Amino acid sequence: MTKVLIIEDERPMAEAIKFSLGKEGFEADIVTDGEAGLQQFLGGDYGLVILDLMLPNLDGLEICKKVRQEGNTPVIILTAKDSEVDKVIGLELGADDYVTKPFSMRELLARVRALMRRATPPADEEPALLEGGDVAIVLDRHEVVVRGRVVEVPPIEFRLLELFLKNKGKVLSRDYLIAAGWRGEFYGQPKALDVHISRLREKIEEEPAKARRIITVRGVGYRFEPRFGEK
Repeated sequence: MTKVLIIEDERPMAEAIKFSLGKEGFEADIVTDGEAGLQQFLGGDYGLVILDLMLPNLDGLEICKKVRQEGNTPVIILTAKDSEVDKVIGLELGADDYVTKPFSMRELLARVRALMRRATPPADEEPALLEGGDVAIVLDRHEVVVRGRVVEVPPIEFRLLELFLKNKGKVLSRDYLIAAGWRGEFYGQPKALDVHISRLREKIEEEPAKARRIITVRGVGYRFEPRFGEK
């Protein structure tokens, strides 16, 4: 059973989320304080964090940053702010998705289910290795290896890299990456794709500011170069 940590200072909302998750088979804990929530996460074994941005003692963006430093636990941000800037900052710090208040519980659960499907490899998946230059994915172990070192990669970035390695040298349109990367369950803004690509570059490129693996094809999308200077 997947354990979910809900860090939300509005207790009634947190209880409603916990109740709804319980009906879906999830076990959830609630913490209403930012600092306490971070400590709860660090001391627990959680498969998902649902995190409000506005929290006492430690804000959600800082918690998101700390959670991502610890590994690739999926994070969904809850925010009353509807500006694109806040959403982009959350994604840049490592969030996998966001939900703007007010939201329906049905919408939140749909995003939870979609995120957990992306985070969990199919049980019958055959051992496989995808390679592109000094970047590789070990599918049966859900690992990304860059220049001989295992790198922690959140679920959506893992899926995007998998698409790139399966289509080395080909230009993949933004629409294709959104549809295939999110498996038809994309609820965000197109800008979210760019944020995830930027984060992925930081993990696999030697010089992220001068990308040589994931190449931007202006007006179209992106291309993965398995060997520098070659298609």
